Amino acid sequence: MDEYNQTFLSEFILLGLSGHPKLEMIYFVLILLMYLVLLLGNSVLIIVSIFDARLHTPMYFFLGNLSLLDIYYTSASIPSTLVTIISKKRSISFHGCAVQMFLVFAMGSTECFLLGVMAFDRYVAICNPLRYPIIMSQMVYVLMASTSWLSGGINSIVQTALAMQLPFCGNNIINHFACEILAVLKLACADISLNVTTMLVSNVVFLVLPLLVIFFSYMFILYTILRMKSATGRHKAFSTCSSHLTVVIIFYGTIFFMYAKPTSQDQPGEDKFQTVDKLMSLFYGAMTPMLNPIIYSLRNKDVKAAVKYLFSYKSIQ
Repeated sequence: MDEYNQTFLSEFILLGLSGHPKLEMIYFVLILLMYLVLLLGNSVLIIVSIFDARLHTPMYFFLGNLSLLDIYYTSASIPSTLVTIISKKRSISFHGCAVQMFLVFAMGSTECFLLGVMAFDRYVAICNPLRYPIIMSQMVYVLMASTSWLSGGINSIVQTALAMQLPFCGNNIINHFACEILAVLKLACADISLNVTTMLVSNVVFLVLPLLVIFFSYMFILYTILRMKSATGRHKAFSTCSSHLTVVIIFYGTIFFMYAKPTSQDQPGEDKFQTVDKLMSLFYGAMTPMLNPIIYSLRNKDVKAAVKYLFSYKSIQ
């Protein structure tokens, strides 16, 4: 029984920025504003992609999935983080931590695959426009999106199960805002080599492979665009890809910073570096989902037209 009490925890303590109360309140206001903006922006994109018949294409179907995913991802951690800052109650139950870890990791994994699928869609649309309706049929693009969601969920189940079955020996202070998997692994008092190995495999499958698909897709896209004789055609092709490419750069830039080094450990006297890591987590967790609908709205005439039509129709009603 004593051994069981030492290895099993009923709750975790989320440290957050408790050592910086002023910075924590700034964080609260900033994250609340970003969360409200991302909820509004992504919800509008989902609504217009459903109700505007002109947007019933693979590209906007994937974009609607991306918006839904961003809402799920941020809602898994941000509301609880805001409540924690206000109430000063920094504890989270063991099972609550597991659920939060699963949702965050599942949504992140799914988004990696989804961005790769969106790049392939743009490749087919620009490089094989005549065959596009055949290659990207409704059954195909629905299957692609479903596979992205399913694979992300399976990956998260494996990673979460391996992490939460570890013994923690009473060490329950997570130096993070949420139950982030790397922060939890640092608390384990057992060999985590299996976790590290599976994390590396996960990085290859969900980070490297989709990134290779994106890279080669855009290489073929660039080659095709440069061969176009019409300046108008080149501009139109670039405009259809620029939004997705911008989102990819922001997403992969932050996610590689956070997850490409699963074996990293905190060293004494590195509080400033740990604070920077937490703020980067803020950027990855809230800024990117907030920017996605803004980027697509500003750079896409079809989306802007659909949004204007939606609001003008509601005004008339």
